[in-house]
Amino acid sequence: MPMRQDCKYFESRTYANGDTVRKCDLDLAPEAPWRCPEDCPKYTRRLADVNWSHGSLITPATPAEPVSLGSDDSIAALLDAAEEIINEAAPDVIEQLEKEQRKSARRGLGKFLRRRNQ
Repeated sequence: MPMRQDCKYFESRTYANGDTVRKCDLDLAPEAPWRCPEDCPKYTRRLADVNWSHGSLITPATPAEPVSLGSDDSIAALLDAAEEIINEAAPDVIEQLEKEQRKSARRGLGKFLRRRNQ
């Protein structure tokens, strides 16, 4: 079954450089952008889009399906492993960013107080 573009969890986004991402927002389509699972338990027909900014009414064509699609589980396993690495690193990255923001905010407050006391 091809990607169900009428599912409320289907997302297609085209970037300025022309690259297009076609995916399931619930991460339930391991063969995206080519196929949704045959009997997806979360398929929900899109009824309306609220507060969305739409470009053209036509989703760009899906790239040609690779020959190995559906027959090579190593691709899905590789993507799952990459996702695990990112998920493990995310809390540390967020913590570092928050630490830098707090530092920056303290520096800004110090400059403000020095100016005020002059």
